[in-house]
Amino acid sequence: MINFKHLYYFREVATLGSIVRACESLNLTPQTISGQLQLLEDSLGVKLFRKQGRNLELTDAGHTARRYADEIFQLGIALEQALQTHPSGQARLFRVGIVDVVPKTIAYKLLEPAMQLSPQIHIVCNEGPLDDLLGELAMHRMELVIADKPLPNTMSIKGFSHRLGFSGISFFAHTTLKTRLQGEFPQCLHNAPLLIPSEGTSVRNELMNWFHQQKVQPTIIGEFDDSALMRAFGFGGAGIFVAPSVQEDTFTQEPDIHCIGRADGVMEQFFAISVERRISHPAVLAITKSAQDWLQPKAKV
Repeated sequence: MINFKHLYYFREVATLGSIVRACESLNLTPQTISGQLQLLEDSLGVKLFRKQGRNLELTDAGHTARRYADEIFQLGIALEQALQTHPSGQARLFRVGIVDVVPKTIAYKLLEPAMQLSPQIHIVCNEGPLDDLLGELAMHRMELVIADKPLPNTMSIKGFSHRLGFSGISFFAHTTLKTRLQGEFPQCLHNAPLLIPSEGTSVRNELMNWFHQQKVQPTIIGEFDDSALMRAFGFGGAGIFVAPSVQEDTFTQEPDIHCIGRADGVMEQFFAISVERRISHPAVLAITKSAQDWLQPKAKV
């Protein structure tokens, strides 16, 4: 078992470049730090430093140890901050990542039942790319990631994908744009300005195949990783935009926003990714039950 005090002294020396500077930082004698470093090297069975003039230089093993030491102590800082900001009372902390392409209104609808649990749950939401969020999940900094696709087979992360359901895809346009469209749907999409999810999103390829099948070729004027940003452009009349059909009622309540049609056979799926095969966290159970009530339960193969 590594002595973390020895590891901390090692990290200070590695950061500052010499035992003398580390002594000034830690307010310790050179003999103390040298002795602790020797004990660490003996326990690991490798040399971590070599002499380079008056300074110390990391060996290859030292560089490896430094990377791990940085991560260990960063986790320690994160733990301290998490406990300092931990909600009082009996509220249980629930940390969830939302992939940025997942519509915010859908994320809210999925999470809303978890916020109504008793005893109360304290939710911490983070948004970002799937790879970044899965890294946080693997480090147990999150309990769940809500995504538009399952855990990729190419990632060396142990996790499990739980299908929440799926929704069809609808097209929306502002009144100023809708009045300029020619013909019926889907022919009216031909040469029309289109806002679309970025490449790499689960629904992008399906949409492109659907356009080909319908023999229409929209003019793509914007690609977005963030669904809320795409919607903002669409609400401003910049172009036709796509969104899950379960959002139709919400969007068409907005002034001058119209649903102009649906892409039959195209669907966007939603997954809950966790490190647990069997879901036990009450918030995750609430999310999966909520999804079953308003998302279609399974995608067509």
